[in-house]
Amino acid sequence: MAEIQKTSLHAVRRVLPYYKPYLRTLVFDLLCAAGTTVCELVLPMLVRRITNSAVARTLTARLILVSGGIYILLRGLDALCSYYMSGTGHIMGAKMESDLRRDLFTHLQKLSFSFYSDAKVGVLISRLTGDLFDVTEFAHHCPEEFFIAGVKIIGAFIILCGINVPLTLIIFAMLPGMAYCMFRFNRKLKASNKAARKEMGELTAVIEDSLSGIHVVKSFAGEEKENRRFARDNTKYFEIKSFFYRVMGAYSCLSRLFDGLMYIITVMAGAFFILYGKINAADLIAYLLYVAALFASIRTIIQFTDQFYKGITGLERFGEIMDTEPEIRDKPGAVSIGRAAGGIVFDGVSFSYGEDTKTVLSDLTLTIRQGENVALAGPSGAGKTTLCALIPRFYEPTAGRILLDGRDITDITLDSLRKNIGVVEQDVYLFAGTVRENIAYGRDDATEE
Repeated sequence: MAEIQKTSLHAVRRVLPYYKPYLRTLVFDLLCAAGTTVCELVLPMLVRRITNSAVARTLTARLILVSGGIYILLRGLDALCSYYMSGTGHIMGAKMESDLRRDLFTHLQKLSFSFYSDAKVGVLISRLTGDLFDVTEFAHHCPEEFFIAGVKIIGAFIILCGINVPLTLIIFAMLPGMAYCMFRFNRKLKASNKAARKEMGELTAVIEDSLSGIHVVKSFAGEEKENRRFARDNTKYFEIKSFFYRVMGAYSCLSRLFDGLMYIITVMAGAFFILYGKINAADLIAYLLYVAALFASIRTIIQFTDQFYKGITGLERFGEIMDTEPEIRDKPGAVSIGRAAGGIVFDGVSFSYGEDTKTVLSDLTLTIRQGENVALAGPSGAGKTTLCALIPRFYEPTAGRILLDGRDITDITLDSLRKNIGVVEQDVYLFAGTVRENIAYGRDDATEE
């Protein structure tokens, strides 16, 4: 449990800087949340006042009209506050989602080829879309819901203590036990939601993979094979999601049980207090209304639990990528070069794709002079593509160095190095857009000629 809380706290800390540009909106949003809460807390007091006046036979038309007028004004304020929270509050969340997605996409552009060798595109798309939407809902609703619950619980406690301290303490003594039982579900909820998110990424990857290669699938009559792959991951996702909802069901069941217990204990304790003259009927009605308000807030928090854990999971998955450092980057002091002459030297270069893989290149020494045309020939797997990929630093040599015009390529900025290299890929990829845009992808300033 401590580990879960620690990771959740770390995830929340990660999203805090994204509130900074919208701090004024957030503060006003919380003020509106406080306004709607005050409106709910005032109603039981008005009912108590009217009921006490009726019992004492001092109820007047003026008191009824004033009380009704006050409540109508408060409801008008509540409507305006709710409009701001639903509109501007959600827009704030959408802006934060846009900022998070921008930073995540920018970071993905920086990551090295080795990262993409292991990553699945469908999983990354899932993190850029579904995960960040859940983070947005979390970022908007989390401060609101917990702030409202806090104001409502503290406000109700102060007001009820002003009516009858012993009965108030009896009611609020049940809340810690309720909170303890509910928070025991946290670990299962969080773990199952994270597993569901991971499996959804895998499922998205299968869909993306199959649909992108649909020509190959149909050429080799692989429809049934793809259906089996999809069915396997789809079933696994369903099983994980089903477990999550069973836990959520138990969570909801427990809340309703506590709901009923609190009501009956309030009624029974209140009846004994009335019996011994400690409170009157109007006070008991006010208590019941406040208990209803408290449980409405608690039910909202419980309903929000699903979104809360989706948001926390999304933040953790966002953090996993943001914490991944590019293996290849400009080293301190790297310089930008203009147009290179083109002399290339491989000086004792060795390379392997990983610690557990065989060496592709071993102590290679090769000199390519300026203006020479060199062709690399050899069987598949001999290292032709790897050798070419080392020049623009798509990968780093495990030993040795590569020189461009006598300068170690690690002393050159990646941007200026790669702008001096023309690449014709063996696997053709066309970006969405026009043919012209694809041809000119490496040079936006290219003329029509």
